[in-house]
Amino acid sequence: MHLIFATNNNNKVIEIRKVLPVHFTITTLTEAGIFVDIPEPHNTLQENAIEKVDYIFKKSAQNAFAEDTGLQIDALNGEPGVKSARYAGDDKIDANNIKLVLQKLENNPNRAARFVTIIALRYNEKLHLFEGICTGKIIETPTGDNGFGYDPIFIPDGSNKTFAQMDITEKNIYSHRKKAMLQLIEFLNTI
Repeated sequence: MHLIFATNNNNKVIEIRKVLPVHFTITTLTEAGIFVDIPEPHNTLQENAIEKVDYIFKKSAQNAFAEDTGLQIDALNGEPGVKSARYAGDDKIDANNIKLVLQKLENNPNRAARFVTIIALRYNEKLHLFEGICTGKIIETPTGDNGFGYDPIFIPDGSNKTFAQMDITEKNIYSHRKKAMLQLIEFLNTI
């Protein structure tokens, strides 16, 4: 089973490849010879994921999937949400995004948050959607050197470590992306 993964984010590729069974393979956009940064113009994760997978499916005519992930913080009314990667600007600098989140939260005692991943799959021209959620909390000081994005300030429920303090195997115990990917794999195994 082979799919194009509509991303150029190597961190996401590493996470996804770690959970794939041996009979599944993925090709990134770069590996497929597609050199484009697909826009994410929509107001929902689902619409952005669909936009990306449809673009790749039309360009390649191959089965493909795309994902969009957002951090939703209760005290910030769900921000940064769909704008997570560009929260502090279009340059997508993780440290700036983290700094803005912590500034907006200030001393707010409500630190509840969740990561939500939506995966859109185009398989034999049909669209299928999968969702993974990881609940947790935002800490006050970035901690850890692994991962990417908001990993240094997010502790998943059931752990006392940030995602950035975990190796990929430990992170995948809790991972929103893994949860969505396992649903996709389960679906493909039934075909």
